[in-house]
Amino acid sequence: MTDLQTARSHTATGPAPADGSAGGAARGGRPGVVLGLILTGQFMAILDVAVVNVAAPTIRTDLHANGAGLQMVIAGYTIAYAVLLITGARLGARYGHRRLFQLGLAGFTLASLACGLAPTAGALIGFRFLQGIGSALMVPQVMSLIQKTFTGAPRARALGVYTAVIAGGSVAGQVLGGVLVSADLFGSGWRPIFLVNVPIGVVLLVLGHRTLPHLPLDRERRLDLVGLLVLAAAIGLLVVPLVLGHELHWPVWGWVMLAGSVLAFGLFVAVERRIAQRGGQPLIHGRVLRSPGLAAAGVAMFLIMLNFSGFLFSFAMHLQAGLGDSPLKAGLTFAPVAVGFGLSGLHWHRLPKRLHLPLPMIGLLVGGAGYLLLGLLMRGGGQVGIGLELLLVVNGVAAGFAYSPLFARALSRVAPADAPDASGVMVTMVQLGQVVGVSLLGTVFLSAVNYPAKSSASGHALETTTACMIVVAAVSAVFAFRTRRAANLG
Repeated sequence: MTDLQTARSHTATGPAPADGSAGGAARGGRPGVVLGLILTGQFMAILDVAVVNVAAPTIRTDLHANGAGLQMVIAGYTIAYAVLLITGARLGARYGHRRLFQLGLAGFTLASLACGLAPTAGALIGFRFLQGIGSALMVPQVMSLIQKTFTGAPRARALGVYTAVIAGGSVAGQVLGGVLVSADLFGSGWRPIFLVNVPIGVVLLVLGHRTLPHLPLDRERRLDLVGLLVLAAAIGLLVVPLVLGHELHWPVWGWVMLAGSVLAFGLFVAVERRIAQRGGQPLIHGRVLRSPGLAAAGVAMFLIMLNFSGFLFSFAMHLQAGLGDSPLKAGLTFAPVAVGFGLSGLHWHRLPKRLHLPLPMIGLLVGGAGYLLLGLLMRGGGQVGIGLELLLVVNGVAAGFAYSPLFARALSRVAPADAPDASGVMVTMVQLGQVVGVSLLGTVFLSAVNYPAKSSASGHALETTTACMIVVAAVSAVFAFRTRRAANLG
């Protein structure tokens, strides 16, 4: 769901047709093939964020991974993706969207093969980082290719399909992960969740070589390698101790790294400001962050995804390792959350306008309370029933009502020239929220239970985790409230 409103925000700011027309057919040949190709690549990238959640307990058993290793298998992909996302977009503009899409797809496909064959948890973590790098090169080109290939009504239709693919990816990831792991094809267990990408990736590479359009380059778009390195160091200093702290009983060096991350983020701000003062092109320009509502919305989005990803991780562990559910059953359990998220995210604007201003705050508080109620109901180790499934639908709807309006609000007053960078900032905050959510709330959950454990012990760990989540939801509601001036509703 990370790009639904990004698609809409770019609709009005895309480039004019090369022929000066008001719009019409796609520029270049076989537009339907081009759209199907790039959206399939986008779908695979989204799928690989969600699909591992359901497979996590099986990976843990098969590779004898500890809790920290399991968190890094999930978070490693998103860390690389989040850090390199904006740089990937700039590389596409400078060296060609076609070339970067193909390069990223090739890297993603090879890394998927390596993940599927990984002999150890450490190897799988490394290959997941490589997968994330491939996605960071590939995914930013999808929006650019749509914007620069289609005009007028065809562009609007292409963006509609784009949003549907993103909405469906989060649903399919949970369900497909359960199906593939439960099928245990040829005794391969969890490995097909990665190997399925390989034949699809090869077909896309062949088609891409034949059909992707050659678009003009923008050699003026410079890279910010210094900012990239400082940001990567800051994120590493933050995430590593959060992931390893529980397993290593919170050593002193972990606290030193956390303190160092604060200094590194401060250094990143100083570096970016100095690059801007010298007339350069920083990774994140201060002018973009000063757009009305963007900074507050970015923090709120970070916290929303922190809660959402942390819940997906801890609930998947509880369902399978605590309650003994099969991966397929666990995957299907998540479907109501994703469906509710997708539907409300796509259709919130149809609600009466008087509800638009308070909608994010209401969604956050209702969603936080819903997660807490779910934790209370599951603390005794009981199975998921129809009542809990309905509660999951409510939680998904509430998350969509918070997420999508905030994304639209953050970009509503951004200058057209800054729209790509602003969208990149928001998507990066979303990805970082997912990383920290798995690391932080995953640590809370794993600290409260040691597997193998009774279902009631796992249920109490889930209760503790969801209690933390309502605090996070309340804080995010405060930041959502601070975006109200950008909503153009008085």
